[in-house]
Amino acid sequence: MNLDSHDQFSSIDIDDMRSQIASLPDQLQKAWKLGLTLQLPGMTLVQRVVISGMGGSAIGADLLASFLMDRVTVPIIVQRNYGLPAFAFGKETLVVVSSHSGNTEEAISAFEEACRSNCQVMVITTGGKILADAQSAHVPAWVFVHEGQPRSALGYTFGLLLALFVRLGLVSDLGSEIEQTVKLMRELQTKIEIECPVKSNPAKRLAGQLVGRHITVFGSGFMAPVARRWKCQINECAKTIASFESLPEADHNTLAGICFPQEALDKEMAVFLFASTDGERNQKRVVETKQIMMLEGINTDQVDARGQNKLEQLWSTVLFGDYVAYYLAMAYEVDPTAIDPIWALKEALSK
Repeated sequence: MNLDSHDQFSSIDIDDMRSQIASLPDQLQKAWKLGLTLQLPGMTLVQRVVISGMGGSAIGADLLASFLMDRVTVPIIVQRNYGLPAFAFGKETLVVVSSHSGNTEEAISAFEEACRSNCQVMVITTGGKILADAQSAHVPAWVFVHEGQPRSALGYTFGLLLALFVRLGLVSDLGSEIEQTVKLMRELQTKIEIECPVKSNPAKRLAGQLVGRHITVFGSGFMAPVARRWKCQINECAKTIASFESLPEADHNTLAGICFPQEALDKEMAVFLFASTDGERNQKRVVETKQIMMLEGINTDQVDARGQNKLEQLWSTVLFGDYVAYYLAMAYEVDPTAIDPIWALKEALSK
C-alpha cells in the first residue's frame, strides 16, 4: 500500500490501533498523575523490587528499570516467568504484579508465590482474577481503565510504576521531566502522524525500508529495552519476524555472525537506536557496529533519539517506533491489533 493513502488505513485498522498509539503521551501524563493520588498503604523499607509481568505488561517495567538504573540504589528485577526467584522472600522484597487483563497465568503464579513468601505485594491491573485475589488477600491494587491491547497501555504501566517508586522514596520527584517528555512526544507526533506525507514523515520512510526484510533493532545502554519494544511492536502490529539486540553485548557475539548465508544478507535490515545521553563508549559502539554491518552488505539505518535527557529520549523513541510498526502493518495491509496465533496458543494451553 502507498503510505500516503491514509484514507484507506481505517479499512485495515479495524480496531483503531492508530488512536491507541496516538494516545501514548496522554496516557503517560494521566498515569503519572493517577499514581500520585491512588491509595498506597505504608510499607516497610524495601531492599529489592521484583516486577512480574508478561508481554505488554512487562515492557513498562523494562523501560523503568533501565531508566532508573543510575538513580535507584535497590535492585529492580523484571520477572517474565512463573513464580519468583529464590531471593524474593520476606518484607524486604516488594513484588509488583503487573497484568493488564488480570488473568495472565504467569503473573497470577507470581502473585500467589509472593503472598506465600511473605513479601510486600501490590498489583497493577485493569481487573480480572488477580484483582479479585488481591482484594481477598487485602493486597493493595492500583486499577486503571484501558480498553485495548496490553501493548497499547504502555503509558499506564510505566507511569504508574514510576509514580510508585517516587512515593516509596526510591527516587526523587520527576514531575517536571514527565511534563517535558509529554510535550516533546506531542511535538513529534505533528511530524509523523498519518496525514504527514512520506516525503516529510521519517516514520513512514523507515517503515518503507523495512518491507520484505528481516529486521533487527539494536539499542545500547538504557535504549536496549526500547529496541525490545520496537521488536515486539513490529511482531504484533506488522505480523513479521523481528529481533532485538543490546549493545555492548552484541559486539561480543552477534557481530561475528553477519557473513552467511550471503544470499540472505540483502534481506536483512539492522536499525540502530542512538541516544546522545547514553555513555560515550556505547555511542561509539553504535556508530562503529553500524559501519561494520553496512560494509558487509547488510542494510542499516540509524534513528537518533529526540530530547535533552534520558526520559525524553527514551519515550520519543518508543513513540517513533510504535508509528513505524503501525506503518509497516499498513504497508503489509494487515490488521495491527489482531494477534490470532497468540490467542490460539492460549486456547491450546487452557485445555
